[in-house]
Amino acid sequence: MIRKYKYLILRRLVQASIAILFIGGAKWGWEILEGNYSTALVFESFNLSDPYAVLQIFATGFIPASGVITGALIVAVFYFFLRSRFFCSWVCPLNVVTDSASWLRRKLHIKPLLSAGRVNRRIRYYVLGIGLLLSAVSGVAAFEMINPISMFHRAFIFGSVSGIVSVILVFLFDLFIMKHGWCGHICPVGAFYSVLGRYGIFKIFHTRENCTECMKCKVVCPEVEVLDIIAVKSGTINEGACTGCGRCIESCDDNSLKFKITIK
Repeated sequence: MIRKYKYLILRRLVQASIAILFIGGAKWGWEILEGNYSTALVFESFNLSDPYAVLQIFATGFIPASGVITGALIVAVFYFFLRSRFFCSWVCPLNVVTDSASWLRRKLHIKPLLSAGRVNRRIRYYVLGIGLLLSAVSGVAAFEMINPISMFHRAFIFGSVSGIVSVILVFLFDLFIMKHGWCGHICPVGAFYSVLGRYGIFKIFHTRENCTECMKCKVVCPEVEVLDIIAVKSGTINEGACTGCGRCIESCDDNSLKFKITIK
């Protein structure tokens, strides 16, 4: 059982560890990880910052502190070489919410109101651009004002009512309105990382000879269009939208999918 869900278990351990470190920094004075998912101070030494949040600040006309800018560059370079959307499936706390909605929808056989296949996934790129435009017009980091990731952070650390409400809304949206609606169609943070995503060295490799075309991988994948390679050919999945969650690997009984380090 553990082997079957090894990536899921690892992801939850990473996400829980980060959340606990944030709580420790806010409530118990731990000096390991202080701040939030937009920008955090690590070991009282250096910052790690969300590049999209920093871009919004630049759009307002303000110049962030040098440590924040450096932190954004560190994060961008790290994900660029690893796999950009690892943030979405291994770090982002909302991933737990959207995965839970997906699991419950499958268990209860709930049919969403909107077909995800008929809704353009490029909407998230438009939201990304609109966030920058509104930041420039309003003079504040526009998306950060309503970012469910930041609001979730406030919910689990401070019990923020607005944070709790935002988490519930994302859950209900994914459960009843659209399959993988938030992360797959709207979130501009994921859209930003998708731009860098295809260049990471950790990619999923498909072995056509082992594949029986059961399509179990497509059922669990939050970005099903990245699996178009299935039943067609062998090779690496290069699309930037891939979150590297490993659920397709875990669901494959044919041993036709695996992580592979490649620079191609």
